[in-house]
Amino acid sequence: MKLHGDITINNKLYKKGSVIPWKFIYPFFLVHMAAFGSSGFFLAYGNDDVMFLYMHGGLAIFVYTIFYFAIFGVDEVRWMFTNAGLGLFGIYAEIDWILSAFDKQASDFPWYVHAIPFLYYVLYTFLLRQAFIDISGSRNNPARRRIVDYFYVGLSLAVYSAIFFSQR
Repeated sequence: MKLHGDITINNKLYKKGSVIPWKFIYPFFLVHMAAFGSSGFFLAYGNDDVMFLYMHGGLAIFVYTIFYFAIFGVDEVRWMFTNAGLGLFGIYAEIDWILSAFDKQASDFPWYVHAIPFLYYVLYTFLLRQAFIDISGSRNNPARRRIVDYFYVGLSLAVYSAIFFSQR
């Protein structure tokens, strides 16, 4: 993975253009974001303090976004918006599915409470897509990348549809 900005990992500075193995990025961010995303989820749906939700989640999302620009670059972060469009359906279905374990529904909460969990979800699915691209070895292979992108979108739609329709 070629960096698009300077970044320090384990007290070592990697300059823009440096190549670092994906094994340094994904395990850390996937675990870290799962923890912060979970706390954002519980703050949103188990607490009435919306201001703290936005301070806690908003700051973390801002920092993750800065890292994404440095690590993945502008073009890849643009793909995040594609994930967001695709993911709105999936996010709502999955949050509704998770909340059903607590005898609640997404519609039980005002729209602004969903913003932080939705943004975490967008950032997390973006990271999953990046990992999928690197693990499949398609980052620098346009033909393989096109196939991987179609597979990713198809798999996402299948999972989201299964969750959505299982809740109806």
